[in-house]
Order: sequence, then structure tokens, then C-alpha cells
Amino acid sequence: MKSELESLIDEIKSCRKCTLHLTKKNYVPGEGNENAQIMFIGEAPGREEDEQGRPFVGNAGKLLTALIERKLGLARKDVYIANILKCRPPNNRDPMEHEVDACFPYLLRQIEIIKPDVIVCLGRHSAKTIFEHFEIPFRNISRDRGKVHVKNTDFGKISFVATYHPAAALYKPAYREIIESDFEKISGLIKRKNLTLSDFISD
Repeated sequence: MKSELESLIDEIKSCRKCTLHLTKKNYVPGEGNENAQIMFIGEAPGREEDEQGRPFVGNAGKLLTALIERKLGLARKDVYIANILKCRPPNNRDPMEHEVDACFPYLLRQIEIIKPDVIVCLGRHSAKTIFEHFEIPFRNISRDRGKVHVKNTDFGKISFVATYHPAAALYKPAYREIIESDFEKISGLIKRKNLTLSDFISD
């Protein structure tokens, strides 16, 4: 019998709510531990993600995986990784408002099912969309990254943190140090919540 999350992924893979399904190669619903305590949310799939149907598998994804392993002491399979949009926008353009409106309910249902303690927003678009939905003030990514916002939500108490998208560090190496610093804060947040590695690993 399929889990609730598996059923949701099947639903996402048959979505026709906006025109992105006409131009994408593969849906990219998200992947990881269904019981993860930490959830990473990006903006939208890129070319490699569209090819493979998996989130964060290109060069930015490799950096994200390395940060998860080195800074958090976790494996990629221990967390959950998703995007605001489940289909790649043509030529990696910014998501359009109506596309976000159509797709965002899927992400909310993923959050509802997974019930993470920590949500990490990767990049400006993710942070703006997530923060505004959960009524967290957002000015811009450079001013609001690295700050922890604890909110009582319909899905339980969640700590929200934004950082630069890993792709930013590929174009501006100085950003890598900033992202690593933010991940150290995330690591400290996990420890303060008394979450151990065993809490993240599925059977």
C-alpha cells in the first residue's frame, strides 16, 4: 500500500495545472526521508533535474549534498529536498506568479506529511515565497539569510532559515563561505532541538 507521500507524488506526476507540464521532460516532485526533521526547499528544477526527475542533482546539488554531509553530519537520504515548482521553467527563467500559485499547494502538502522541524529555504525565490506564506518578514536574501524564525504553523512548530542558493557559490566563490556559515547555524539549531543522527535515518 502506498504511503500518503507516495500517493501525492503520483498526483504531482499527473499535474496539468499550468503550462509547464508541456515543456518539461520530467516532473521533479522531491525526494528523501518521509520522516525527515529537516527539509530543504529550492526554487525550481534546472536542466539536470529536469533530465533525471530528481531535485538538486547538478553542480549546485552536489554542493548541497556536500554541505549536508560535512556541516550537518547527515546523508542526503536523511533529509527531504524539494522545490517550489515541480517542473522546470523554460530556459531556467524565474517562476511566474500563476505557476507558483498552481504548484505551491503540493509543497504545503509535503510539509504537512513530513512535518519537518526545520525548513531551509535555498535562494531568494524560495525564501520570499515561503516566508510570505508563513507571515515571516522578508526584505531580501542578503539581509535575511542566516536568521532563524520559529513559527507555530498548521503543521506544528517549525524553524525557518534562508540561505543563498548553492548555485550562487558556483558563480561567486565568496558566497560559499557565507552558505557554510549558515549551515553551521543550522547544525547548531538541530543540536539545540536535541535531534540526533538516528532521528533522521529511515529504517
